[in-house]
Amino acid sequence: MALKLNVPNIACEDCATKISDQIHVMEPDAKVDVDVKAKTVTVESGASEESIKQAIVAAGYHIEGYQ
Repeated sequence: MALKLNVPNIACEDCATKISDQIHVMEPDAKVDVDVKAKTVTVESGASEESIKQAIVAAGYHIEGYQ
């Protein structure tokens, strides 16, 4: 499943690394693409959408439209 999320508080490559690392802790085989300029995170993974969102929030980021 490919999931594309808007994460408006991505500011730099360090943010991208932090998000990728957090997702990989949960799902080591996930393909994660963080576009800092577009402020999006695209994840291809067998993990559920909810668990991916929770991993991003746990890393300290806000997902547009997700509380």
